[in-house]
Amino acid sequence: MPPTLASLVHHSTLKLTVRAGEGRLDAPVRWAHVSELADPVPYMEGGELLLITATTLDTDDPEAMRRYVRRLAKAGVVGLGFAVGVNYDDIPPTLVAAAEEEGLPLLEVPRRTPFLAISKAVSAAIAADQYRSVTAGFEAQRELTRAALTGDGAGDLLARLAAHVDGWAALYDASGAVVAAAPEWAARRAARLTPDVERLRERPAPASAVVGGSEDRVELHSLGTGRRPHGALAVGTAAPLGTAERYALHSAIALLTLTTERSRSLQAAEQRLGAAVLRMLLAGEPDHARAVAGDLYNGLLDAPYRLLIAEGAAAALQELAEALESGASRAGEMVLVVPEGERLVVLARDGGAAVAACTAHAEQLETRRTAASAAPATAGEDDDLVIGQSAPAGPIAAASAYKQAEQVLSVARRRGRILVEHEELAAGSVVPLLADDAVRAFADGMLRPLHEHDATGRGDLVASLRAWLAHHGQWDAAAADLGVHRHTLRYRMRRVEEILGRSLDDPDVRMELWLALKAGSMS
Repeated sequence: MPPTLASLVHHSTLKLTVRAGEGRLDAPVRWAHVSELADPVPYMEGGELLLITATTLDTDDPEAMRRYVRRLAKAGVVGLGFAVGVNYDDIPPTLVAAAEEEGLPLLEVPRRTPFLAISKAVSAAIAADQYRSVTAGFEAQRELTRAALTGDGAGDLLARLAAHVDGWAALYDASGAVVAAAPEWAARRAARLTPDVERLRERPAPASAVVGGSEDRVELHSLGTGRRPHGALAVGTAAPLGTAERYALHSAIALLTLTTERSRSLQAAEQRLGAAVLRMLLAGEPDHARAVAGDLYNGLLDAPYRLLIAEGAAAALQELAEALESGASRAGEMVLVVPEGERLVVLARDGGAAVAACTAHAEQLETRRTAASAAPATAGEDDDLVIGQSAPAGPIAAASAYKQAEQVLSVARRRGRILVEHEELAAGSVVPLLADDAVRAFADGMLRPLHEHDATGRGDLVASLRAWLAHHGQWDAAAADLGVHRHTLRYRMRRVEEILGRSLDDPDVRMELWLALKAGSMS
């Protein structure tokens, strides 16, 4: 604790006497300053004990004393020391009354106590307080370092930090989600600060912010050394941090940053291993993949999983990867994330937290895209992100799952969707897939000779072909539908074969013509 007016009054060698403002003796003293100026306020910073002999003061004027004391109090002066036996045998009653009225502590300094002794006492007390703070800070640093090296990681470190600052502490991952907090109840408080953490992430590391409320005062600090923070630390206290608490906080930031950077290096190594495991799975070698993965991905490889392929800008892929990894980490499950150039390949447990995080992330981006549709200038790199998700698969079906993910990725791109799951295609109709420019171009080219024939008024070959195919080649039913004789319909189908140069007896030809007609009707 820094020196206070009370500690100076109780100092055995100073012999100070309180003449006014006894209720404010707990005010901390930043310095003791001597000034005989009638207005010393321009030279004050706040927190000083002002020492005077009243050489230049008009102590006979009560209003002048009130103005003098009022200006001192407004400037942050915490107390006034008056030396008796120099210019005055006693403190002038007008000064005592003004100090009482303003509530400013007024201390009587005896003749045998020089101002220098008070200055030395304040200086010594400040130095002792700083030494205690530095010592406590170094002790906190040692404890936090031991916790980081030998404890359960971030949880133990946060618990010790919370104890040192007499408050709470929480750690956020790169997505802004709370991954650890101490004490346990602080996780709920920390979760309410996620929007503030997300705003902090937009600033290059290191960055900090102070948020306050009715509950506490919270400091937020980003973690990481790169342009994009890898996490954040929140510390909540009832009052601003002191020197010792600040030492502890900075030590925790340094340790968590080192841990985060080390985790990033390990993650890069895991990604290289994951890429090798994925290549083996796609090559149909699940046993070799298990042997290479060891315990790292074994649980994931043995369970039904989904394979996801995402394409987009680097920032969008990075944000997706962080969302998936954060979701999996919070649930304690493994996820394999492999960057492949402008692609991201993910192996995630079917029905697990990573798959749920992917769906939630895509829905969030869809909502953001909808909101931005009215203002195209605000669209960002997220608009480029497309994700294809396979059906559930096992180790021996990795290649098939990869193909499924690529197929639905293509569909997502054509439909302007961020995420498409394979089940959507398997459970739906093939007809919507015909709404593609390439398919429509094929249909137009295939049916153009028939449309040109019909345009001359020499027969309705396109409508006849549609009716005949719709009735599975049944002449009577198709002719009745068209309102013509079946011999007329037979003639028209021969003309179709002659014009197209293809036989309607070939089932592939009939299929292509039917799809062409369906695609043409959708344009």
